[in-house]
Amino acid sequence: MNNSKLLSIKKKLEKQRSQLLQEAEQTLNDKIGTEKESFPDPTDQAVAELDSNFQLRLRGREQKLLKKIDEAMARIDDGSYGVCESCSEQIGVRRLEARPVTTLCIECKTQQEEEEKLLERKG
Repeated sequence: MNNSKLLSIKKKLEKQRSQLLQEAEQTLNDKIGTEKESFPDPTDQAVAELDSNFQLRLRGREQKLLKKIDEAMARIDDGSYGVCESCSEQIGVRRLEARPVTTLCIECKTQQEEEEKLLERKG
């Protein structure tokens, strides 16, 4: 992969990371603001709590994505980015552009998903 593509992907990762952190900060600020509110109607209170819990679950998933972004940026820095962790082949540029945090080439990812489906059927 050439340096300009690598730089472009790194910028994309940095932008996504920054956006996720901003959204997490906003959620935290909203939660603090909501905790100070009092709802005279118990139904309104329940809806607010449900919404808050849903937002926190989303942020939990985004926290995992942040970790993957950090790991991808570390691989870019150490020169191992774009190498499949399963078969050690190069991951296609189009796949890396579409999913910059990926660690598997399309063939290995497809095989992994098929194995997961088989396990689900058995379990």
